[in-house]
Amino acid sequence: MRIGRLLRRSLWDRFPRDHWQSPGDFRRRQLVTILVLLVGAGILALSLRLEPGSSSFYPATLGLAVVWAIGGFASGPLHLGRIEVGPTSARPVVQPIALGLALAAVFIVGGLVVKQVPFLEAQVSSVLDFAAQGSGPLVLLVTVLNGIAEELFFRGAVYASVRRHQVAVTAVAYCLTTAATGNVMLTFAALLLGVVVGLQRRASGGVLAPILTHVTWSVTMLYALPVVFG
Repeated sequence: MRIGRLLRRSLWDRFPRDHWQSPGDFRRRQLVTILVLLVGAGILALSLRLEPGSSSFYPATLGLAVVWAIGGFASGPLHLGRIEVGPTSARPVVQPIALGLALAAVFIVGGLVVKQVPFLEAQVSSVLDFAAQGSGPLVLLVTVLNGIAEELFFRGAVYASVRRHQVAVTAVAYCLTTAATGNVMLTFAALLLGVVVGLQRRASGGVLAPILTHVTWSVTMLYALPVVFG
């Protein structure tokens, strides 16, 4: 019962907030969002089509993180968000981390199934090659920074640039942007992750919970998937 209540507060119950935007601010946010989406999709497609171990991989992926982050902050105010914790409220920290670990566990189990399908296994392995060929600490840094930056933009700027169906819109936008890589499994993962962090954004009213879940999931997958597909 307690787990169910925590999940409801983290993913469904909406914490009261007032993030009103003037019509002018809203249009400005939409314009910035569209421009950054186009630039970011192009850089993402380039970075994951480079050869594993390429010296251009890190500048491209770090550049992408910079683009997402700038887009998030340039679009307008961002909020950290809060959720109910007992009789009070607090910044969401523990719950998003736990959710990120649980989501990673689901993906790891799914990875055991995917491994049995040659085409899908090749799609996952093509992404893992970048981690295998790169410097461990640098790959970790890139993973963390991109997770933070993507949430600042997609659950920050993009979410606040639409009036309705924000969870669906941001999940699809994130999915389509990732589809620029040409990798089916990465695109599928982006869609599922996008729905979960989108629900967190709607529930908490901010980007902190999506950031923590995304980073936790990404780092766990970074170290767990090579073991599954090794």
